[in-house]
Amino acid sequence: MSDVRDNTERSRFEINVDGNIAFSEYWRTGDRLTIRHTEVPKALEGRGIGSALARGLLDLARTQKLKVKPLCPFVAGYIKKHPEYADLLA
Repeated sequence: MSDVRDNTERSRFEINVDGNIAFSEYWRTGDRLTIRHTEVPKALEGRGIGSALARGLLDLARTQKLKVKPLCPFVAGYIKKHPEYADLLA
């Protein structure tokens, strides 16, 4: 599995698995990252790709000292299940 990358040109975090790209779209304003939407292709469903994407984008946000506002229910749910990321909430 590939690592999560920040595709700033498209304002989304991406993970490429077997030629399929799962992504989380965002808005960046100052030091705040608003996660709008996450999409995992059907070919990747049930393989933990969405969780890997959420974990990767949150780790990148931490590295860049960003606060996260998860409008996306998937990422919000991931943070709720993994309280080690709660400090990132805006």
